[in-house]
Amino acid sequence: MYTTTQCPYCQQAKALLRSKGIIWDEINLDEQPGRRDEMIARSGRRSVPQIWIEETHVGGCDDLFALEHNGKLDTMLGHESEQLQRAVEHTSVLIVGSGPAGYTAALYSARAELDPVVIAGLAFGGQLMLTTDVENYPGFPDGVTGPEMMELFQKQAERFGARILKEDAVAVDLDATPFRVETDEHRFTCDALIVATGASASWLGLDSEKRLMNRGVSACATCDGALFRGKAMAVVGGGDTAMEEALFLTRFASEVHVVHRRDELRASRIMQERARKNDKIHFVWDSVVEEVLGNDEVRGARVRNVKTGEISELEVDALFVAIGHKPNTDLFQGKLRANQSGYILVESGSSRTNIEGVFACGDVMDPTYRQAVTAAGTGCVAALDAERWLASRE
Repeated sequence: MYTTTQCPYCQQAKALLRSKGIIWDEINLDEQPGRRDEMIARSGRRSVPQIWIEETHVGGCDDLFALEHNGKLDTMLGHESEQLQRAVEHTSVLIVGSGPAGYTAALYSARAELDPVVIAGLAFGGQLMLTTDVENYPGFPDGVTGPEMMELFQKQAERFGARILKEDAVAVDLDATPFRVETDEHRFTCDALIVATGASASWLGLDSEKRLMNRGVSACATCDGALFRGKAMAVVGGGDTAMEEALFLTRFASEVHVVHRRDELRASRIMQERARKNDKIHFVWDSVVEEVLGNDEVRGARVRNVKTGEISELEVDALFVAIGHKPNTDLFQGKLRANQSGYILVESGSSRTNIEGVFACGDVMDPTYRQAVTAAGTGCVAALDAERWLASRE
């Protein structure tokens, strides 16, 4: 497995393999930068992790998870499949999703002695697992990394008895109570369901973007930025995430172009000031990326000015997309009422959805604030709403 030190996807891949009792040889490209070209030559990709099982190239973290979902990973690892009937387990409160919202809901539910089960997901911890430094969460005056914070959240929930399963929910039945939720390995029924599935990074939707994914196009600067040391790079976006990505990339890049479709940033004032003061960061205002250039790897980006229509090209070797997020609600489409963007709708001042006994919290229902601290707050609200709803039924 080729990795870098701060790559959260590397950590997720290792966690999955570790859960199966697998050991691996790891080549850390931060510690052995000379082996970067070796990885590219072997895999044809420019992102980490890159994983081989014996002589078979699996690919990255998403590829590894796909094999797990398809039931093929155990076969490749030499594990004998078990065709045993999975028993149905029942719990009072089941939480789908982790991150600040899911873990906070688990903490409050566990302290209320509701014995919550958390289907945390293979990509457990939510978006904070992709965040290097968290400086604005109360109680951490010196800041904390996203993965460290999520580990603390998880430990606190487990301390009070929450059961955390790092598996993906693959099926949900909300047509009758108790509700039913399945993973590839477990089947549950529950009296109350809390949805905390969060949101995922959005993409530009370009054919060239898809073609050059893992070949210079990325949504994770902490994962892949070091692989383009000394090169020119671009970041698309104008919010806090984009500024954080751009500032992080200045550690490695010769220059960083920030492409934003407006003439002013949406980022917080402090993040704007940091970005503007950094000599390596250059802004390309009122512009959108129309095409990512290159055949086998990124060689540039064709950019159009939305006001003048002028076309220009940026000579960059990597393009990082940070244009926002979309809620992870595929599992609940047609079941829970949502707005046009897919965010689950809840009653004002609560976490209650259109189905009695189902509650939503965090970024999956919050298109406005989308902060770790607000997600944690709504996780608390969801747990209290579920506790009070269960008590009223008794």
